[in-house]
Formats: sequence, structure tokens, C-alpha cells
Amino acid sequence: MRRPDSAREDQPVRSNDPHEADPHDERVDPFDEAATARVVIDARGTVTEWSEGARRLLGHRPSEIIGRSAAGLLAEGARARSRTGTLDPAELDPAALPDRWSGTVTLRHRNGERLDVRLLAHRRTTDDGATEWFLVSPLTGTVPHAEDRHSEVPHSEVPHSEEPGSEEPGSEEPGSEEPDSEEPDFEDPYLLELVFMQSPCPTAVYDTRLRLRHVSEDMERLLGLTEDDVRGLRLPEAMPAPEIDNTERHMLRALETGEAQRLEFSLRLPGRDQEFAWSVSIAPLRDGDGRTRGVVVAVHDMTKQNRAQQRLLLVNEASTRIGSALDVVSTAQELADVAVPALADFVTVDLLPEVSRGGGEAPAGPLPGGVRLRRAAHQSIYEGVPEAVVEFGDTSFYPDSSPAAESLFTQRGVMSKVTDASMARWDASDPRRAAKMRAFGFHSQMAVPLRARGAILGVATFSRHRSPAPFELDDLLLAEEITARAAVCIDNARRYTRERDTALALQRSLLPRALPDHAAVEFAFRYLPADTGAGVGGDWFDVIPLSSSRVALVVGDVVGHGVQASATMGRLRTAVRTLADVDLPPDELLTHLDDLVNHLAAEAASGQNPGAAADAAGDVGATCLYAVYDPVSRRCSVARAGHPQPAMVTPDGTVDFLDLPAGPPLGLGNLPFESVDVELREGSVLALFTNGLVESRERGIDESFAALRTALAQPAAPLEDTCDNVLKTLLPSRPADDVALLLARTRALDASQVATWELDGEPAGVAQARRDVAGQLAAWGLEEAVFTTELVVSELVTNAIRYAEGPIQLRLIHDRSLICEVSDGSNTAPHLRRARVFDEGGRGLLLVAQLTQSWGTRQGTGGKTIWAEQSLPVTGI
Repeated sequence: MRRPDSAREDQPVRSNDPHEADPHDERVDPFDEAATARVVIDARGTVTEWSEGARRLLGHRPSEIIGRSAAGLLAEGARARSRTGTLDPAELDPAALPDRWSGTVTLRHRNGERLDVRLLAHRRTTDDGATEWFLVSPLTGTVPHAEDRHSEVPHSEVPHSEEPGSEEPGSEEPGSEEPDSEEPDFEDPYLLELVFMQSPCPTAVYDTRLRLRHVSEDMERLLGLTEDDVRGLRLPEAMPAPEIDNTERHMLRALETGEAQRLEFSLRLPGRDQEFAWSVSIAPLRDGDGRTRGVVVAVHDMTKQNRAQQRLLLVNEASTRIGSALDVVSTAQELADVAVPALADFVTVDLLPEVSRGGGEAPAGPLPGGVRLRRAAHQSIYEGVPEAVVEFGDTSFYPDSSPAAESLFTQRGVMSKVTDASMARWDASDPRRAAKMRAFGFHSQMAVPLRARGAILGVATFSRHRSPAPFELDDLLLAEEITARAAVCIDNARRYTRERDTALALQRSLLPRALPDHAAVEFAFRYLPADTGAGVGGDWFDVIPLSSSRVALVVGDVVGHGVQASATMGRLRTAVRTLADVDLPPDELLTHLDDLVNHLAAEAASGQNPGAAADAAGDVGATCLYAVYDPVSRRCSVARAGHPQPAMVTPDGTVDFLDLPAGPPLGLGNLPFESVDVELREGSVLALFTNGLVESRERGIDESFAALRTALAQPAAPLEDTCDNVLKTLLPSRPADDVALLLARTRALDASQVATWELDGEPAGVAQARRDVAGQLAAWGLEEAVFTTELVVSELVTNAIRYAEGPIQLRLIHDRSLICEVSDGSNTAPHLRRARVFDEGGRGLLLVAQLTQSWGTRQGTGGKTIWAEQSLPVTGI
């Protein structure tokens, strides 16, 4: 544009424009709609809106023109002239036009006059998705066509009536327009100098009617329009957008208050591929007398700063969102979710098959040639990810020409454009992928390898199709930054998964996979490992057969998680089985187990400083509940070490939690444990569990016990169904701790299955004991077992009479095996030894051991019991 000559400082600035009045004057309308001709034309070329300014321009009233074809407004032989050339408007294809067009078109006035009209046309989309054109033209920029120009009278003073004397709007005589239509004298050199001295660039100056008067050369380049294209238009007419409407409101506020305004917004300009961030400064322009003569708008491009800020925000978001769970697939999905739509329109994360499984080893070097990857995650700006060709968990081959394979070979990010040549390669290697890329219009891609700790895990591919801007170097750097963070998290998840799988394998090998049926109880069990990042815990359970058809029920919980907890659990479970084999009462067994835990804690503290020993002792703690049930007496002896008390369900459905002394957790040492004996009705159910079942964030401990009581109140239901019901009722979808649950329904031996004799302690009683046993075996139909049983009874009763003290009792139990027991009042237990050649004794127990399946000794409150168990003879052969 032309720069004004400098004005003399002593030259007052005066305006002859009546619109250059005080903006507070209510008679002045800063939004005079009639000062611009505004027309809307739909996609079929039909006029749908016609403003008062359009009536002033061409003389047609809205009722005369709305619904008609806009082509009827063109003058005969009209030409459309723009900076790109001249063409015939009738031959224009609206679909081929850019989103914005500016130029001069020859139109015909209602009275037949030809007018060269300066038009600015904007393509826009309606709320229902239809396309329409919004045309604007300032009235001050319209002149009669050269062929019709007979004088220098402006077009606004040309009569518009078709009949003399018409009083209709548009029929005023020449020169009869109101003073409002006079163009303000905005060519005052002093005022223009103020604009360019007081404002930054790019700048635009508007009068008090908010009509554009002048723009700087930088503003012309920014708008992509010349000053002639936009002079006389309001800002929303030159650039229709909601952000621009808000800018004009700030311009009016600057006029009304005299205070400078500032705002920021993002907007994509016509002809630009990407959105720009603008900082807009608006200031009132005052002359030497202090009068507000207009406003100046200065625009500052903040796009780079804004993008840098957005990238920092994305990196920060990635650091907080990626890696929330120690799961490989979840972490990969978090990477894809973060990148869409902030960085890309479509993102895929593909991992090496051995990495996606979590436990495999990742290669350390580059991967040459094509590579097969497994889809771990993908995300899209479209719901349902329609661009995806590979489904979750499926593998796909990427040829060496693909960006993914190239990035894995070079071990760096690769940025590429989708060209005809690259599409041809995809056509040859993967036609389905090529079809998807064409359908969605992929135009730019980035592939970034997932590398962590020197290992290659996979590749993340970022694509754009709806966003018109191609990827830039800054985008690649950003993708590498967030991908590097995600790779470390994926590697952490992979390592955790491998450790967790190892712990689970160890734990499964230490826990009973299946337990043999037992005559004393019917049982069912469940074990659920924790579904959190804490790792596998040390919960365990067991059902241990004991002598005389008794059974031991065990549930325990080791403090901590991971492989160490699983290993400690295995050692404790083995110790419990060993101590149970000795037939120790529950309180004594827990005392020995407590000593073992203290030894383990001492081992864990070895090699550390002395102050760490106490902490290590706490780390190797555990809780345990041990119960022994006798189906003959139907009594259950229970003791616990800091463990939740068990529940007892009677056959009528009553649920009670056994009132047992809590006992200290294992590992504290030097504290006693106490057993409690409970008589159980046949068909009662004992429920033993770890604290993971009743401790949760969703409910309190009392609420959990109440829910457990309700879930167990089904005594007749199958135990397997009851287990499922308990877990469904009490556990959330992701339990925070391991859970072990053991249910046991008691059975009782019928009196006919047990025979008992009291012996007088005389040697002659041995023969009578043999006769009693033979008779009972005959009654049971076990004649084939008489010989062996008589030998066993003879030896055991003889030892009791010779070495022990009374009372002496002999008992036979006919269950799944034949059990012979001899009880006496002595606590001295016999020991099996090898007799020498000249020894007179020492061979009796050896004979018992050879004749029976198993034998042993257990201590009681009033003495001891020696028992021997033999298999029942096979019948029916």
C-alpha cells in the first residue's frame, strides 16, 4: 500500500465524515449492516439470503430475489476478474473454486445499469453439512461499468427506480441518500502516520463504524488479500469465523471505553494447511484533540510458541498417563491414546511377538529386512478405528520398504510422505493396507522404534489423513520423546510380567494342584493371585491326611509379594506338612512354625548391618490357621497365628465365626499359641480364608464379614458353587491382594465302623485282644486281614503292657483302610531300630512296619497312641 506523507505537527486533523463521531453517541450505529452488500447462495446457485446492503447495491428487494438463481444477476457478457486472470462466471464450477475467492464481477442493477462489483466470497458449511457461499461487497467500492459511466457520480447516487416518482426503497433521486452513506475521509496523512507509528505489524486500521480502511503489507500477506479486496468491509465479513466475531466485539469495546484490548485464539486461514495461533492487540486511535478516530488491530503470530507449549503439555501428559499399569498391552494402548489426536490421526503400536507375551527376551541389535510384529494397540480420531487392518493380538509382516521395518533397522525415527511410489510398494506387499490408506487419504507417516535399555521392543507408527499438515521435524522429535518414555514403561511391564509369571509358576508348583479325597471331609478351594502391580503374594492352603482318619486343614499368608514371598510360602507349607506328619497338636505346630519363621528372618538379615535384622524379621512374617478334625469324635482342634478366624456353617444354615484366641503372627517369637476344641455336627462346613478375601477398598471389614456370612449361608449347596458365590460376592474385578479360600464339609464315621476294647495290662490280655480283633474283622467281612492284624495287635499290645502304664486301650477303625490303635498312659514313644543278631528284642516295630502301609506315634493329653494302618484286602477277584 502507499505510505502517507508526514503531516505537519501544527496541522489540526479534522474530518468531514459525519460517521467519525463520538462512539458513545446513540445516533451512530457502528454495525451498520446496510453499508455492506451481503448475499448467501446455496450449492445449487439459489439466493437464500439478501441484505439491505444488497438492495442498495442492485435495487432488488428480498422478496424479488430470494429463491431465484444468482446467475440472473450477472450482466450480459459478464466477466469475473481476479488476480489470477479473467474468466466467464457462467462457466465457473463452484466445487472447483477455493474456499475463498476475491475479484470483480460485472452485475446488472434492477434499472438495467451494469456495475463492476468488488466481491469477496467465502465457502462455508451449514449446520446440516450442506455447502453454501457467503458473498460480501462494500457499497463504497462499487462503480458504474465503464460502458455505462457518463459522469463521475458515485454509484450510491445513481437513481434505482424503474418508474419516476416511486417511493419504494431504492428509488431515491440522485444525491438523496442519507449522509450515512458518505465515505469518511480516512486519507488524512496525519492519521495514517499515527497508525504506522503507534502499531506493530501486521496492522489494520478501522474507522468508528468498524469498517476496514487500510492494512499494512504484512497484513496483506497474512490475509492473502489485498487492501482493495477488503477495504470497507467489517472484520467478520472479510474472515467469517466465531473467533473473528469475538475480535470485533473487542474492537467495539476499545471504541467505547478508549482502552486497549488483547486476546488470543487459534484459527486456520483459507489456503493454509494448518491452524495458526494469534495474539491480537487492539488499540483506539486518537487525534491531536484526543478524539477517537478509529481502532488499530495488530496481529502477532504465536504459532511456534503455542506449538512448543502444546508439545511440552503433551510430553507432560505422556509422563503421567503412560505406565499407569504394569501391563504391556495397557501401556502400549496408553501411548496410542496420548498421541491421538494431539499428534496424529491414527497410531499403531506393534511389538515383537516375544515381547508382547511379556516374558520373552528382546533383541539388542538392529533388525534387518522385513519383520513380523504383533499388534498391541491402536487408536484413531474415528470411533472404532476403521483404518486398522490388523486386529489386537494378530501378527502382521512389514516388508523392508515399510517405515516400520526401516525404523527398526536404523534404530531411529523415520518420517515419510505417502507417495505414488510408496503406495505401489504397499499394493505389491499388502493390498488391504494399501486400500485402507487410499480410502482415508493417508499423506504423512512417522515410524519410531520402541527401544529401552539397549533392547528393541517394537515400533510405533503415527499417521495423518484428516489433518492436512504433514509431519515436521519437531513432530518427529516429539514422537521420539513420548515413545522413549513409553518404551521404558513397556520394558518395565515386560520385566514385571516375566517376574510375575516366574513367581506364579513357582507358586503353582508349591501349591496343591489337586487334593485327594478324604473320608473325613468333602472340600473345595479357590486361589486367586493379586491383579495389581504388587506381584504374586505368599498365600497358601492345604489339606493333610493324618492318622486315624483325621485330617488337617491349613491356610496361611506370607507377608509381601513376589518371588521371595512365594519361596517363603513354599518353605512354610513344607514345614507344616512335616510337622503335621509328626501329629503335633495345632498350638505346638504353630510354635515350631514360629521358630522356623524366625530362622528364615535371621537368614534374610545375614550379611546386612545389625540394625537391619529387626526390619528383616518383620519382612519374613506370616499368618497361619491350623485345624485338625477327627471324624470319629467329630471334634475339631483349631489354633491361629494372627490369621482371620474361620467361619462355621451348621447344617441348618447358621453361620458363626469361631471365637479363637488371635495369637501373634508368625515371626514375633516367644509368644504362646492356644488351641480350641469345637464339636461339629456332621455336614457342617468350615470356611478358611486369607485376609485378601475380606479386606478391600470398596467396603469395611465388618461389612465384608457380613457379606461373607450371607454368601456362606447355603449349607446344602455344592461346595464348588459356594466358592464361586463367595468370590463373586466379596471380590472386586481387580483384587488388590492374593486370595485363598478353603471350604470343608465334615463327615462322621458310624459307630459300627469303630471297635474299642479296654485292656487290663496283664500279659494274658494279649491273647484275648487277638481273639476280639479276629471276631470283629469277621463281622466286617475282613477275614483275609485277620492274620496280619493279629500280628500287629500282638506286637503293639505287648509293647504297651511291657513298657508303658495303664490305662491301655485297643481300637480298630474300618474306613478306607484298616487302622489299629493302641493307647497307653506313657509319654515315652517307641523308636524303630535295626536289631543286631544276638538281640532278644527290637524286632517287633520292624515287623509292624513291614506288615502295614504306615505306622506312627502321636502324643495326647493323657499319654500316647501308637497306630498302624494297612490296606484293605481286595475282594471280588
